Amino acid sequence: MEVISGFPAGVSEKIGNYVYRLIDPRNGETFYVGKGKGNRVFAHAAARHEKLIDDNDDSISLKFSRIAEIKNAGLEVSYVIHRHDIPDAAILEVEASLIDAFPGLTNVQGGYGSGAKGPMNVIEIIDKYALPEIDVEPEEKLVLININRLEDRSDVCAIYQQTRLAWRISKSRADAADYILAVVKGVVVGAFVANEWLDATHANFPDRVPMGGESPDRKGFNGTPAPKNAWEKFVGDRGKRISIEGMKHIQNPVRYWNI
Repeated sequence: MEVISGFPAGVSEKIGNYVYRLIDPRNGETFYVGKGKGNRVFAHAAARHEKLIDDNDDSISLKFSRIAEIKNAGLEVSYVIHRHDIPDAAILEVEASLIDAFPGLTNVQGGYGSGAKGPMNVIEIIDKYALPEIDVEPEEKLVLININRLEDRSDVCAIYQQTRLAWRISKSRADAADYILAVVKGVVVGAFVANEWLDATHANFPDRVPMGGESPDRKGFNGTPAPKNAWEKFVGDRGKRISIEGMKHIQNPVRYWNI
């Protein structure tokens, strides 16, 4: 198969904004979804780091590890322009929908608004729009962490374990927080007090981080459930919906409030 390194003259202008998929030719699996203009898709497929300075560091690491494996096998990354000539106002929504449709991507961040508007079952949809709201701006300093992988919202221990690590987070801002809120699909399901934030290493979290799985550039915390009054304020019986725009997650799993 001929390797194309860029669009012919004039093509980029005609296709405008596009959303693309990178595909592993060894198994046909889509492993990355992105958006771009011009020759962005070719820069990604060829693993040209200098073209990708606006990407999340974790995405770069996972994506380029996969690309390196493909190249080491003597193959080239396949790619598909999934939709093109997309209006500026719609590009983020189109990309997010495609990210939601392909589980297991190397995209570390979800698509735009995925935490609030991404795939949900019927119960999650009902909860999202029927539960009580957090609609008054809290005075407290908060870190909101989007976990979005939870089978039982009544299991406080499971919520805590998923919330406590491991995140790319500003330690100084995290240390300043009064509470850490766990968020699932735009609903606060847990509130915790962090006693200490530590590097996500086996030495600091021997029960959660395996030997060799250290991520010293990420942080985790040891803590306890928030006091009853704070839990009632932010979580209530079954969770509370976030209706304040500044508290909603967009792409990054960590959101700060009043910090």
